[in-house]
Amino acid sequence: MSGFEDMRCFVEVANSGGVNRAASRLGLSKSIVSRRISAMEEDLGVQLFTRSTRGVVPTEAGQEFRMRCERILSEVAEAREAVIGKGGDLTGQLRLTAPQSMDKVVAPLLGVIAKQYPRLQIDAVFTDRIVDLVGEGFDLAIRIGEPREASLIGRKIAPIRAVLFASPAYLERKGVPQVPADLENHQCISYTGGGDWRFRVGRRWVSIRPQGRLRTDSGETILQWASAGLGIGNVPAFLAARHLERGDLVPLLTEFPSPEYGIYTLRPPNPRAPAKVTLLIEALIEELKNGKGLVGQVDT
Repeated sequence: MSGFEDMRCFVEVANSGGVNRAASRLGLSKSIVSRRISAMEEDLGVQLFTRSTRGVVPTEAGQEFRMRCERILSEVAEAREAVIGKGGDLTGQLRLTAPQSMDKVVAPLLGVIAKQYPRLQIDAVFTDRIVDLVGEGFDLAIRIGEPREASLIGRKIAPIRAVLFASPAYLERKGVPQVPADLENHQCISYTGGGDWRFRVGRRWVSIRPQGRLRTDSGETILQWASAGLGIGNVPAFLAARHLERGDLVPLLTEFPSPEYGIYTLRPPNPRAPAKVTLLIEALIEELKNGKGLVGQVDT
């Protein structure tokens, strides 16, 4: 084997499940990647992958080899970053994913980091799709709500609460709900696949099933529809903040807070986070630490 580059190539193929995807991520041709994998198998004297028309899957030997290669590459990366860090610089690629609704929070922060570290490549994917961090080669994911991937390393970086709202025009036509139960007589704009809306009434929690003809998987769309007077919306407070400040949406039922949840970061299960990932996580925490526009203006 020719060294670390071959290891990186092998790990990328194993994690992505295909030579084409690995070649694209590595910036190499498919033929080069295929030759490197074949040469590794010949050098080791074992088959590392089971191949089919649907892609490649590591054999038992391949799985063991991937685990050891990832450990070696991680240690080399940490050693390199430790040396580079003394010079105050970061290099390589930082690949992250975040919900579309968080682009206005995350994008400016990435711009600051990009200016501070001109040798660092940043690839930001804003999508509401739950990506496979390891399989798709991401360094970090930002999620709203407690993540379910037990194999990844998660960290809560800020509290968050949803806010209820409607346009002045809608409220003039339909009236202002005074208690959560009043929502049953209103057009509610909700998330596709979302559940009940919950509110704290005194010392107990009350669940309301939103009634309405409009659903979407986009928080921005909920805001647009609510601004157009089509109903009452319910999205994270930070997402609605600018609309509320402008007055084109009016907060509702503020004395009946919804449950607090959180914004989380997720990273692959390496024992130690790369310096570039730690930098971004700490920057996000600093950006969100005051909770302005996140939890909302209600007492807990």
